[in-house]
Amino acid sequence: MVAISETQRVFVRYWLPVITAGILALLIFVLVGDTPPVRALALAGTVAGIAATLRRFGALLAFSGGLVLGFSPAFWSQTGGGDNGTLATVALLLAIAALAATVAVWLAKRPGLGLAVGVLVFTLLFWSVVGTPRSLRITTLISAWTLFLLVDALLTAHPRPDGPPPAPLRSYQTMGLLLLLVVGVVNDPLFTLLAPALIVSLIVCRTALPRWYWAVVILTIVIGARGIAVQYLDSGWWLYPAEQAEALGIRVPYVMSDGWREASRWLVLTGLVLGQFTAGGLALGALGLARLSRWYPPLGVITMIAYAGYALFGLVYFGRDSAVLLLPLFMIQVFWMTYAVYSLGQWLQRSSQADSVVRWLAPAAFSLAPLLMLFRIFGLL
Repeated sequence: MVAISETQRVFVRYWLPVITAGILALLIFVLVGDTPPVRALALAGTVAGIAATLRRFGALLAFSGGLVLGFSPAFWSQTGGGDNGTLATVALLLAIAALAATVAVWLAKRPGLGLAVGVLVFTLLFWSVVGTPRSLRITTLISAWTLFLLVDALLTAHPRPDGPPPAPLRSYQTMGLLLLLVVGVVNDPLFTLLAPALIVSLIVCRTALPRWYWAVVILTIVIGARGIAVQYLDSGWWLYPAEQAEALGIRVPYVMSDGWREASRWLVLTGLVLGQFTAGGLALGALGLARLSRWYPPLGVITMIAYAGYALFGLVYFGRDSAVLLLPLFMIQVFWMTYAVYSLGQWLQRSSQADSVVRWLAPAAFSLAPLLMLFRIFGLL
């Protein structure tokens, strides 16, 4: 019988809730949501990514938070029938790019060069074979794991006072963020909205990065910004008065420049968040951000930057598909909500002598949220 080391036990215990959340989501997406397996795998991978991001707050909260996102109306709208071709093709291209990167590392003994080769191979194959599918499943999957790496990197460079000492970013963090940025923008230029948060994170983490790294980041952002301009900044609607568009109920998949100044657009954006998580989720998000800014200032600032980028887009974009395009914003909302519940649990534990019982009250109540959201999807609440 093979003995398991303590390090392996810790690894399994840490990742087990993440894997469990992903598997449960996969089964529900396939069996209840009638989703093709390949698409369901991508959606379940997103749930697992959010659970991994929340894992530092406890196993139960990570499990529940991942499923809260998975059962939100905007996320659930991606389930159901459809063509698996794009996702399967992208998975094959990623496998080919990973093989090319591995060979480059083996030959040159330089991980950075290997990553660059992998990114180049994937980009060329993607543009030549797939084109620009703007797959929402790929976008949400990459957004979730980008959030995970951002949080992981910030807590590595800026830990809590009671945590381990600050350390430089590891290669999987810096190279992972670069790879996800490139793949995300190549798939959908709107992913560029996460770039400001990524850049600020890399700067505040104070890790020396080579010039070619920053050159790739800047080039990717330029390509993404051009893609956004081509896709959403139609000249016929850019200067159209947002107030008049709201009064007439106009919904077009383009940006109107003065949308952020129209009060009703703020109500629309707030309504989108309420439609996903109700007033309770909105309040929890505000509380979580306040506590996060107090105890984890870098995380509070970075998540606010990322949230603000998508919020601004939500204000000026008049398309009917706003909810699904704003899924990264909803991921951050879930992050704030979960941290609020975590903070509440910590406060209850400090305020009560029976801490062994009270500490579980807030996570236990939050664990009911995915079930209630699933009931709401099917009109049972």
